[in-house]
Formats: sequence, C-alpha cells, structure tokens
Amino acid sequence: MDISYILNELGEHRSEYYHAITPPIVQTSNFAFETVDEMRARFKDEYSGYLYSRGLNPTVDILRKKLAALDGAEDALVFNSGAAAIFSSVIPFVQSGDHIVSVSAPYTWAQKLFDLFLPRYGVQTTYVQGTELSEFEAAVRPETKVIYLESPNSWDFRIQDLRAVAAFAKEKGILTVVDNSYCSPVYQRPISMGIDLCLQSATKYIGGHSDVVAGVLTGRKTMMKKIFDLEYLLAGNGIQPFNAWLLLRGLRTLPMRLDWISKTTRELVTFMKSRPEVEKVLFPLDPDFDQFELAASQMDGACGLFTVILHCRDVNKIERFCEDLHTFKMAVSWGGHESLVIPRCAGVPRNEFNPDNVEHRMVRFYIGLESPDYLIRDLIEGIQRLA
Repeated sequence: MDISYILNELGEHRSEYYHAITPPIVQTSNFAFETVDEMRARFKDEYSGYLYSRGLNPTVDILRKKLAALDGAEDALVFNSGAAAIFSSVIPFVQSGDHIVSVSAPYTWAQKLFDLFLPRYGVQTTYVQGTELSEFEAAVRPETKVIYLESPNSWDFRIQDLRAVAAFAKEKGILTVVDNSYCSPVYQRPISMGIDLCLQSATKYIGGHSDVVAGVLTGRKTMMKKIFDLEYLLAGNGIQPFNAWLLLRGLRTLPMRLDWISKTTRELVTFMKSRPEVEKVLFPLDPDFDQFELAASQMDGACGLFTVILHCRDVNKIERFCEDLHTFKMAVSWGGHESLVIPRCAGVPRNEFNPDNVEHRMVRFYIGLESPDYLIRDLIEGIQRLA
C-alpha cells in the first residue's frame, strides 16, 4: 500500500462529513441507538462499533487504520501514552508463574513494569543484552511467554536480529513484542519480519510537534481485540479524539519531516566525529557502528537520535556544556520540531559519577527541523568549553 495513500486517503470517507479535507473531531463521550437490538449487539461486542468513547471513536478509527497500514499490520490500538501501550502489550499475555525475556535496560517504564509491577503477581523477567540470538536461546524457559525487544534502544542503540528472534520465538510458541519508537514505521517494519506486536511512542515522530502524548500498538486483529476487550477498556487508557486528530495532522508531514531530520542528523554525526572532544559517536547507520550491517539490513533510516561519548571526565564541565547550549533544549523525549540534548549523568547522583564508566560520559542528541549550520554553530560554541 502506497504511503501517500495511507497518510492522505486511507480511512477518510469525506462524503460522510461534508467533503471536508480534514477529518472532524468527533468530540463525544456517548453514542445513541435507535433499537434495543442494536444496543444489545454492541454490549455483546463493543469492538464491532461505537458505544462509548472510552472504547471506539470515529476520529480515533481513522488514525487506527492509518497506523496499522503503516506497520503492515491487521489492526491497531491507540493509547494515551507510550507507557500504556507497553503495559497492554505484555499484561494480557502473562499470568502468575510465567516468565519474560527482555532486552537489558529497556525504556524506563518497561523496566518498572518488569521489575516492580509484575513480580507482585508472580511473573519474573530475565534480561539479556540481545545482540546475539544465543542469548535468547539460553534465557528462555518452559514457562516463558513473552520476548520483549527494543530495537534500537534509545541510548546506545543496541539492535536485535528481529527476523532470527521472531523465528526462534515462533518455534517455541512465545509472543514477541518490539518497541519501534526509534525508527517509526517509516524506517522499520517489524511485523514484516515476523514480530507479533509492534509498539511505539506516537508522542515522538507520529505527532511530530511536541504537543501530544500517545502510544500505538499494532498486530493481528485477534490480538488487538483480546487487549481491547479487557485491558484497554478496563484501564481506560485509550486516546482522546482531539489528541487522535493531532496525530492525524502529524502524519500528513511524517515522511518529509523524517527525510529532513535524517539528512541533518548525518551532517551532525559527521561533525561530531571530527571533534577531538568526542571519544565516540553512536549512530546505527554510521559504518563505524558495531552493528552497522544488521542495522542496514533491518532499517531504511535512523532518524534523529545519536549519542556521543565525551573525552571529558569532569561532570561539572559536561553539565555546563549541556546547560550552555542555546538551540538544543535540555529535555527528555524526541521526535518534535526542536532539537534536544540530554546528558546521561542527569540520571546519576553527582557523587556517584564515575568517569571510567563510559555511560556516565554519554550525551544524547536529538536533531529537529532546524538547519544543520544553525545547529553546528551552537555546538561549536558549547563544545569548546569541554577542553
């Protein structure tokens, strides 16, 4: 299916809303019925139509169709945060006594789910680095129900061989879930590689304007219905119509934004690799990246995140470097119009900073929609202070 058709036409039945180019925001909590039989049928299967906007909503449905098609999936659910999508990708498929294998150091709220929430209900998690299939083979137990992936992750960009892990998991009857937030469905389509459930933070590239928080989960329709019928409705964590409309707006420009961001990012990566203050640059599609060949085989692009490891061993200088940048805003997340910076040491108490730990000297950059020259001028001014 052509991406231009998906973004501009799929799911948009304009004759139903006055031939308006932009879909309406169906800002309603409730839907009325003309007969008791119609209401009875909807009570029996709320996934079949509109009953109450905690479940399905016409504006949200347009978005669902587009997001499922982008991933090459049968169906999609849209949540009010990426964390909610993570929660609903795992909880429906485990019970007491089950086991999960996850890549190490996943997104913070995935790790909290595995370390703090699920153990209360008798579900245990084993972590693996995940760069080799043998790690998953060694970690799986008879009671393993889910393999949780994040490829690439959002700091050092470690990658898993999605095709190999998916094939292994299918042999064992294990569900595979991947967080695809780094690439977005424009640059990586895990469903086509055999992964069962694909999630992403739509807050990032899908929204693209830093004004909406949302998450997406795609997969087979039977799985989406299973999640919808209990966890989605029970937790009430579906997206609201206005936020769905904001994501539809973001989708219109998604390929153009990613093309610009990716081009600028490569220029910034090249610049940072030339600087003596930088020990190493981590970027999945840089030929010097340790897993470059695997990245190139799975990913069509790498968007706007890269990490530098600084030579500087003084935490105060690293902090001042980040604080003194003007164009780069110091903030979490990524995917919007504005360029960002975040030092890894922000998550480490200052008295525990260890210069021998390369992670403590990491600084992550996100490249937005500014011109590369404008961003480089800001970096030149700031990076000289690290000497």
